[in-house]
Amino acid sequence: MVEPLRAVFAHLAAWARERGLAVATCVQANDFVTAHAARLRASGELFGGGSSNAGFDAVIANPPYFKIAKADPRALALAEVVHGQPNIYALFMAVAAALLRQEGHLVFITPRSFASGPYFRRFRDVFFRLIEPKRVHVFHSRRNAFRRDDVLQENVILTGVRRDRWQQSARKARLGISSSEGQEDIGKGRTRTIPVAAAIDLRSAEKVLRLPVCAEDEEVAKLVDAWPASLHALGLNISTGPVVAFRAAEHIDRKGNVPQTHAPLLWMNHVRPLRTTWPLAKHKPEYIERASAGALLVPNKNYVLLRRFSAKEETRRLTAAPCLKVALPAPLVGFENHLNYVHRPSGELGDDETWGLAALYSSRLLDAYFRIMNGNTQVSATEIRAMPLPTYEKIVAIGRQVKKAPEPIAAVDRCVLRLLAPERMGGRVALRFAGSHDPLQRRSVLGPTPTRVSDATGFAKVGRKLAPREHFHAMYIALVTGKMILDKLGIEA
Repeated sequence: MVEPLRAVFAHLAAWARERGLAVATCVQANDFVTAHAARLRASGELFGGGSSNAGFDAVIANPPYFKIAKADPRALALAEVVHGQPNIYALFMAVAAALLRQEGHLVFITPRSFASGPYFRRFRDVFFRLIEPKRVHVFHSRRNAFRRDDVLQENVILTGVRRDRWQQSARKARLGISSSEGQEDIGKGRTRTIPVAAAIDLRSAEKVLRLPVCAEDEEVAKLVDAWPASLHALGLNISTGPVVAFRAAEHIDRKGNVPQTHAPLLWMNHVRPLRTTWPLAKHKPEYIERASAGALLVPNKNYVLLRRFSAKEETRRLTAAPCLKVALPAPLVGFENHLNYVHRPSGELGDDETWGLAALYSSRLLDAYFRIMNGNTQVSATEIRAMPLPTYEKIVAIGRQVKKAPEPIAAVDRCVLRLLAPERMGGRVALRFAGSHDPLQRRSVLGPTPTRVSDATGFAKVGRKLAPREHFHAMYIALVTGKMILDKLGIEA
């Protein structure tokens, strides 16, 4: 990566000399986070307390993406933005934000996972206190943007400006949003502009960054946000399966005597859209000992099961199914850790209520709502807990209709739209969710406003020739750097 980057900047300097300009470059091969974190913490710049105009005019970065341990020196140096197991790219973003001068520009290409979820909550609080987001480009495909890398989430290009007190006038702030499937179609669309307040609720503790990439997404958000209930309001909760397979290996068996000595053990592969099937008699051990694993088991009641992960390019981000007590011949049941389960702590879900909730979470309407705020493969209990829900009566009505359908999953979307205020959604939007079974097909292929960056593309070609495996990283930095220089100098490429 270092040598291709040096070659790119050498080409940039040569390009500038031909036009009578001087460009000085410096490539530093050290740890960015540890090199700057101590100074930032000492000066208070990380939280905006020591900001001055002595920082950088711009920070352009394609940081590394990998998780680090909480005891890692980089995580310890920035403990204020770390929760759980941090990802190194968020530390790069936090440090970069603090290194900017006031009105300095930030451009990052990263996974979208920072935009939501409990692990990035502290980071979002700090980052959006310093940076006013101006533009986000979303790569929908979790495969096309980084074919060589094991990237399990959507990626984004985020641009922003360092303004420490921008939230005081956030009502006037606007955010541009564009999207594409991958690199190839990145310039084939347009940019939508929405109020920043529609993307981030700055009054909330979570400060989730929601990205409605098309007008239909905005309609979905308005509809679902207007629902009056939530899991908590309905007396419900969502928990994560307590059986961690490698820790409970001594309690798990491939064969068992249910209910005498064993209880059913359900994994992700037992859960399909609106269908829970046990046993499957495949490669997973499906039995757990009752006597030795008692603390890991839950009473056999009615539950709604949700997968905690989705595969790359899977058509549904949310996969939910009813798990009815009559279907499992045991007083206790085990849920493996890759499942979330919705339950009523002080009672039990009714059959119609169980079907209704599972149908809602299986609908394209809530799947679309979830995608607006989540671009990775994980479905956290925290995010499901925060999602609005309709009234108990509406949920029961949906369940009563769906469970009677010959093919429940085929009936979900029309039933949900019919019962949940279809008059609030235009005919085109309603048809979208009642029609195609592939939610990826309903995406408008939006891209950024086309710009002329022919000279900047030349910088990228240098990186492509010298390092085929790393050309995209060098190309990205070169394109943005070249375009910013051209804009700064008032030169049209």
